Amino acid sequence: MRRSSALSLTAALAFGAIAPAQAAAAASAYAGTAADLDRAALRKAISVGPDDGAAGVVADVHKNGQRWRGTSGDITTGKPVSPDAHFRIGSISKPMEAVILLQLSAEGRVDLDQSIQHYLPGLLPENRFAEPISVRQLLNHTSGLPQDFEGSPAASADEAIERRLAYFSFDEVIEQTVRPVGRPGPGPRFRPGARQEYNSFGYRVAGKLIEELTRHPYQYEVTARILKPLKMRETRAAVPGRSTSVPAPYLPGYMSRSTGELVDVNVQGGLPASMTSTTGDLDRFISGLFDGRLLRPEQAAELFAVPKGSDGKPLPYADGSNCNTGPARGTACFSVGLMSVPLPDGSVLWGKTGSDLGYRSGVFASRDLNRRAVYAIGTSSSLGNGSQAVAQRLALAAFGDQVRD
Repeated sequence: MRRSSALSLTAALAFGAIAPAQAAAAASAYAGTAADLDRAALRKAISVGPDDGAAGVVADVHKNGQRWRGTSGDITTGKPVSPDAHFRIGSISKPMEAVILLQLSAEGRVDLDQSIQHYLPGLLPENRFAEPISVRQLLNHTSGLPQDFEGSPAASADEAIERRLAYFSFDEVIEQTVRPVGRPGPGPRFRPGARQEYNSFGYRVAGKLIEELTRHPYQYEVTARILKPLKMRETRAAVPGRSTSVPAPYLPGYMSRSTGELVDVNVQGGLPASMTSTTGDLDRFISGLFDGRLLRPEQAAELFAVPKGSDGKPLPYADGSNCNTGPARGTACFSVGLMSVPLPDGSVLWGKTGSDLGYRSGVFASRDLNRRAVYAIGTSSSLGNGSQAVAQRLALAAFGDQVRD
């Protein structure tokens, strides 16, 4: 069974990835001073309409010591949305997986340069994956591994809605990807370390490695190592083997059937790394990640280093789906766990987007934490592509002085 959310980053929100022409056209509408948050512009940015493909928005923005929180109500039902609403975070869980392995590295329990074949012998078919793939390459998207369920038929919206309650363990995703029934198994997409391509499957293998090294379920490790130390009390990891609902109060997310009927996809199965959270908790996460509470300096440096080739230059990115803005467009923009977003003023935000059925989200910050933004959008269609416009408006409103020409 294939979950459409597994391959959705290419359609996820690119917070801050705004074309110069777009920034110039919109700058006058979202022009704050360097010091102040333009609260009116922020409210306008998250006011959604029918063309946005969004049912509602929650956002939490920090800039130079100022904070703004805002929501737009559920336009499908007309009900208000709480600023403390919970939502599904999708791939924002990937930095948490990376943190756990970086902590294990600091503890001497895993070597980032050692191969996954060494730690998990037999996990990958040797006749197709003979070249060593390092743990670091899993985490910085240079492994060359196939994508989740590569080669399986794409699920229709109706199929995705019906299958949304299914739960997959790391083992099940790995087996169904590299040893599929009824069709040939995929091979590498490129040689390990030759280029970068965003890859969720590498993080399924990373999740399996965490469970193998610690002998604990992923839920236990992420709770003990990240959620409890940072007091992220509103964040929950998926319950193994079960479908769960987003806790109340929650941001509604919808998918549309082929008939046009909207289905609230609050209850879902997912993966061991599937999580629900709030904007406040995700702000605690990125703050704790950048201020040294989770990682030692040597491991924290991995968060801000994009992979380079033997010539010392960033590796090429595989296609135009990501890493396609800024002066380094076309080269690697993902580090271990995070992605970099260049702004036209030369500064860089670091963070991660997420996508689950019915939800699009993101968390980004400058390294000094003076600029931070967390947002979540509940979609009102099966595609949710229009929600990218909301994220772009929010970026302009939050940091308009950085994105103007």
